Amino acid sequence: MGTLKEQYENELKSELQKTLGITNIMEIPKIEKIVLNMGLGDAVQNPKIVEKASQELTLIAGQKAVVTRAKKSIASFKLREGMPIGTRVTLRQDRMYDFLSKLINIALPRVRDFRGVSAKGFDGRGNFSMGITEHIIFPEIDYDKIDQIRGLNVTIVTTAKTDASALALLDAIGIPFRKK
Repeated sequence: MGTLKEQYENELKSELQKTLGITNIMEIPKIEKIVLNMGLGDAVQNPKIVEKASQELTLIAGQKAVVTRAKKSIASFKLREGMPIGTRVTLRQDRMYDFLSKLINIALPRVRDFRGVSAKGFDGRGNFSMGITEHIIFPEIDYDKIDQIRGLNVTIVTTAKTDASALALLDAIGIPFRKK
């Protein structure tokens, strides 16, 4: 078995074209990018949390994480404009397919009591978002060296126009959706 990208190009494209009834090959849905986001509400009190979370997200993604900053000041949260409050990574091309393969084959099976990914994460435009409650399911994270278990948002942006075609694409790629 080759990489996920080769599998998509060689096998899944033609299958999707038949199942979705697409005549033009340029309309076949594909994955554009994957965005990993780690929001850190605790960073307001302790700014060093952002550095640690950024290092961990860099390990997970295989690409340097960018620190996100607050756009507005919110007095009730003691948040000032420009304070670091999270970290994110945008994956494209080969790194995107490598991460997706790692997510499907290694990380998701390590989730406790895993029954499948909920199909309710579609946004109406063919993009899919899901939350991972424990970032320690990824093999790059050393359990002994982490100070706190953090959550992680994964957004998969596709070229699909509808949620149904995006669901068909992600199901064909191998994301284990929960059976109803």
